[in-house]
Amino acid sequence: MGILAITVETEGGRRYVRATAGELAGLVARIGGEGDRFLVVQRIPDLPDVFMQVWHEAGGDYMVEHRAGAADQHYQAVLRGPEAVAAAMTGWARQQDGWDAGPDWVRLDMPAPEPVPPLALDEEERGELEARVREVLAGGYATRAQLAEVAEDYLVSGDRRPVSAAQARQLADRLWLERVAEQAAWEGETDPDRLTRAFTALEAAGITARENFTCCRSCGQAEIGAEAAPGARGFVYFHSQCTDSAAAGHGLTLLYGGFDGSAETTAAVGREVVATLAEAGLATQWNGDARQAITVTPLDWRKRLVG
Repeated sequence: MGILAITVETEGGRRYVRATAGELAGLVARIGGEGDRFLVVQRIPDLPDVFMQVWHEAGGDYMVEHRAGAADQHYQAVLRGPEAVAAAMTGWARQQDGWDAGPDWVRLDMPAPEPVPPLALDEEERGELEARVREVLAGGYATRAQLAEVAEDYLVSGDRRPVSAAQARQLADRLWLERVAEQAAWEGETDPDRLTRAFTALEAAGITARENFTCCRSCGQAEIGAEAAPGARGFVYFHSQCTDSAAAGHGLTLLYGGFDGSAETTAAVGREVVATLAEAGLATQWNGDARQAITVTPLDWRKRLVG
């Protein structure tokens, strides 16, 4: 199928998750104009300081870099055209033997990172902080950068900021790698995988379906209409508080409705959501009342990290 286990981020901040080889080649061929001059490619799951990137301005060569973790594993090469760049990036994404053969890679002299001082927290605060970071990790939707923001901000009180940005990144990366190692033992399709499969089918059938959408119900209800594709009949979503609840083992609450606002359409959307989840292998609790949320339960929430 050509799907690659990568995310691609553009200069404009758009992310392409699990891009195909053809999509990656198209993105490489496109860059060069103002505001669209580089791509950063990371593996799924994202690993600290493991990436490939390219910079290109119209009329010039392509400056390609890749890094394999440590500062002394950062290399650069100059390539002449987008085809060579796409081939190198595709080989890197697939971890093919000899993917880096051909280009004249030069090791860059990158500075070693500054030492990060230990956290000056008592046992209780350290426990609270790690518990919150692990909670967000278990939800499975945060990137490493977002996880570091959580770690930096969680204990802020007034002018007190006990966790620096560097300390937050270090903590987030340590716990991230623990989770990556844990999920490596998971086999086959998990319940969140089934949920994503069901939401993809609902989207194709004209029901706007969003995972981990907004922070709460009020924001979700206010913003879901802007997500609708032309002709969409209704919607289903769950917000980040629902994600936290599912990750804690309490099932997943789904909010749904019809874009025409009628109880009849809302109930019809609810029935379609329940049926599609059942086809994906997920059980639900719902009494058919359009005023009641749908709960996916029982649910084994093992959401694989992307980053």
